[in-house]
Amino acid sequence: MSESDASIRDSGGRLDPIAKAIIEQLQEDGRRSYAAIARAVGLSEAATRQRVQKLIDEGIVQIAAITDAAAIGFHRMALLGIKVDGDVRQVAEKLSGLAEAEYVVICAGQFDLLVELICEDDEHLLRTIDESVRTVAGVRNTETFVYLKVVKETYQWGTR
Repeated sequence: MSESDASIRDSGGRLDPIAKAIIEQLQEDGRRSYAAIARAVGLSEAATRQRVQKLIDEGIVQIAAITDAAAIGFHRMALLGIKVDGDVRQVAEKLSGLAEAEYVVICAGQFDLLVELICEDDEHLLRTIDESVRTVAGVRNTETFVYLKVVKETYQWGTR
């Protein structure tokens, strides 16, 4: 296989070690140059650029700015546990459209859905739960877990 081949998977379909190393470089600094990544993983800049593009095209990575919610005016975060009557996928899809919903997860266990909300303040959280969540057809019950302090938040996982 030549260096210019942008394949990112081994023969078993798993990400190859170079693809994982590129991901680790981007997780450390999403603005890192192709030249710097290339030096770190032992490829040319062109081959690195091709591999990064392949990771993006296949939906394996997204390059995004991660903000501190409180620093931009969102001081209340909460996790909602939601029990659903009917088609959980329809409810999840509807809740995914909320601007305040950071994550919407269909799960097993006590709740059918977990929804992370990021709001400006308690009033905004209350309004979102009452007017935008509990009014969705199929939402039977909600339980709110208000975040007091986020101790750890990381996006560096999945490559080791």
